[in-house]
Amino acid sequence: MAGRSRKIYLVAGGGLFALLVGVQIVERVAAPGKLHAETLADAVPDVSVISPKAAPKTTELTLPGNIDAWYQAPIYPQASGYVKMWYKDYGAEVKAGDALAEINAPGLDAQYAQAKADFAAAQAKYHLAQVSADRWHAMSKSQAVSGQSVSVAEANLKSSEADMEASQHNVDRFEALEKFKTIVAPFDGIVTSRNINVGDYVSSGGGEHGSNGDADQLFTVADTHKMRLFVNVPEVFSYVLKPGVTANVTVPQFPNRTFKADFLTIAKGYDPNTRTAVSEFTIPNDNHDVWPGSFASVRLTAPTTPGVYEIPTATLVFMEPGMQVAVVDKDDRVHFHNIKVGRMADASTEVTDGITPDDRIINNPPSDLLEGEKVHVVVPAKGYDAEEVIEE
Repeated sequence: MAGRSRKIYLVAGGGLFALLVGVQIVERVAAPGKLHAETLADAVPDVSVISPKAAPKTTELTLPGNIDAWYQAPIYPQASGYVKMWYKDYGAEVKAGDALAEINAPGLDAQYAQAKADFAAAQAKYHLAQVSADRWHAMSKSQAVSGQSVSVAEANLKSSEADMEASQHNVDRFEALEKFKTIVAPFDGIVTSRNINVGDYVSSGGGEHGSNGDADQLFTVADTHKMRLFVNVPEVFSYVLKPGVTANVTVPQFPNRTFKADFLTIAKGYDPNTRTAVSEFTIPNDNHDVWPGSFASVRLTAPTTPGVYEIPTATLVFMEPGMQVAVVDKDDRVHFHNIKVGRMADASTEVTDGITPDDRIINNPPSDLLEGEKVHVVVPAKGYDAEEVIEE
């Protein structure tokens, strides 16, 4: 009986050993195929995809701006002399022709008197030449004088007449300069600067101040019934600026108040250093609340172009043919599409042509991705980086 049991154990042990050997043989035979399948699977890159979304119907942009008067004129002296008196100070409201100051110009007065004396002398010489010419003409009728003498008398008369006219023009010039001794407002407005005091010496022409510190710019008068707003608009946004566009404006002195500005015009050229164009708006200012020189925060709102889509900036591929995106087709193969880019930002970019809302665009495409390559589309796990993904 004992011998029979030993045989059973030996047979069972041999069968178990044969089974283990068979399993190992099968695993070794299947291992290369499994390894090959895993290698092929690992060779297919995992990618996450996004779908383009339509751009907002309106777009907003906030830019800094500068406010200036509707008209603003720095007033310079046309007569040299000393300030006799000034009549309008900072902030004074003036009408066109109102006297702002008077200049005491004795040198100009003396020149004016000299010009009038020169005119009187030239006028006397003209009258004498006229009498002489009349006499020579009378004597020529009786053949008492030669024709040459008569011609000389006529020439002297014309020369004297020309000298008298020149003297008259000189008098007119000094008469006009005499009027400039009274500085007047060129238009209705407000005095925004006064750079003179009684006794200051001012000289005609020049800039804001002379080389010796003489006050040459006397006053600045600004017409502020309406204001001009200047904004440097980026190139990619300038297309929306056209008649009918408005802007909401805030200024530091009125933080809780908004002013409406109407588009007026835009410079049809860009600054190559900033890629911006100067645009001009108008702001009604009947109450003179807004002052020239104010800084403004300008919020522009305009409709966007239909058919524009937004995609993450990380989806863009910079290739030699131009800007592209990598699109996954229904067979999970990659195709690069050329696109036209609109406005670009750090997070998103507008695309005006080259994609459709149904496209599956690869987000953060690998740099070694090839046209027609097979990919494995995965979905990023919520709360984790794109590397930690969940298979679709």
